[in-house]
Amino acid sequence: MALTRTKFILPEDRIPRVWYNINADLPVPLAPPLHPGTLQPVGPDDLLPLFPMALIGQEMSAEREIEIPDPVRQAYAMYRPSPLYRAHRLEKALDTPAHIYYKYEGVSPAGSHKPNTAIPQAFYNKEEGVTRLTTETGAGQWGSALALAGALFGLEVMVYMVRASYDAKPGRRVLMQMYGADVVASPSELTNYGRSVLAETPDTPGSLGIAISEAVEDAATRDDTRYSLGSVLNHVLLHQTVIGQEVMEQMEMAGEKPDILIGCTGGGSNFSGFAFPFVGQKLRGEADYRFIAAEPAAAPSLTRGIYHYDFGDTGKMAPIVKMHTLGHDFVPDPIHAGGLRYHGMAPQVSLLKDQGIIEARAVPQGRTFDAGRQFTRAEAILPAPEPTHAISVVIDEALKAKEEGSSPVILFNLCGHGHFDVSSYDRYLAGQLEDYELPQERIDHALETVPAV
Repeated sequence: MALTRTKFILPEDRIPRVWYNINADLPVPLAPPLHPGTLQPVGPDDLLPLFPMALIGQEMSAEREIEIPDPVRQAYAMYRPSPLYRAHRLEKALDTPAHIYYKYEGVSPAGSHKPNTAIPQAFYNKEEGVTRLTTETGAGQWGSALALAGALFGLEVMVYMVRASYDAKPGRRVLMQMYGADVVASPSELTNYGRSVLAETPDTPGSLGIAISEAVEDAATRDDTRYSLGSVLNHVLLHQTVIGQEVMEQMEMAGEKPDILIGCTGGGSNFSGFAFPFVGQKLRGEADYRFIAAEPAAAPSLTRGIYHYDFGDTGKMAPIVKMHTLGHDFVPDPIHAGGLRYHGMAPQVSLLKDQGIIEARAVPQGRTFDAGRQFTRAEAILPAPEPTHAISVVIDEALKAKEEGSSPVILFNLCGHGHFDVSSYDRYLAGQLEDYELPQERIDHALETVPAV
């Protein structure tokens, strides 16, 4: 009996040779980032205390393709190209005529898509003589990736891990430490900003905005150190486009074209890396797709935030960017998808939402874990809590297809595994998982802090 094909795998020589820069195809230019002190557009010199010049150039580039250095491609070869799967068993479980595919980024050593940008960021910093990097992490996926990249290129790494995740996910902390990184719960006593937050709210669960402020302060006060960010910024999203480029080739192998592309969104790197090459085709008039960004109902920046200039961090140290935001003072409830607990969204993703190129959908925590369990039982992979938001939307669209008698091709990014999230699943199975409802007054209060720019 002939086997039904499940996996679509590319050889190592098909690792992309360039990153795709969506800035070349955006329908309108991005609004410029502003200096947090002067409120004037930032230039390269303003960013030098935080980033190496190579990354600053990529951040501001309008070139459609940027070459990937050979040492970065060689490091990618540890886990790239990642596999594409046809979800036959999930289709059967849902009794849907839809065809469901997923790109699986959990095969990286860090267990997620995050090394796709951690590796080049470490490479470029090393090339410019930097010896130490600081960063923040929510669920720990990004911190693990940068710790891995630091080990590969011989850099010290200091990780400020959001307190809620530091307490809930010790496994991630241990992995970072095994790679050689230093890890501290944020807010911490190591920075002026961390100490000020603890003095005011000693029992705070922390947030990515707070942790970013600590990491930025640390980097800005040391000559040997630069800051590294795992999402939101243009160059970060750029590096992630190796995902979408591989998927395009793998879907050709499968003999199908996607109708709907779905990804979870916190800061935007996973969704962007997966979807942007396809978005580019749509913007250039070469193809048409539907894009859905799935976000947590507890931090719904795209669906309930405003499109406005705001600080990227709580301490007002990072540049001000135009994005969908809930206000930089917004501290999300301690949901288990720690990587999605951010008050804002990447400017490029925000612009596409504002222009109607992509859709957004907010999903409550309980529904995401229901979807994660259904996916695990069908496909045998335990997903991280973050991509369960995408899986929930995938299931909704597949059931809608069943009702309508249509057979769309649904493609989503399974951006990481949940092996370090078993305590969260344990709470879910025990019926102890909170399903946070976000009152509008909390959003209204946070939005009062948005700068009048």
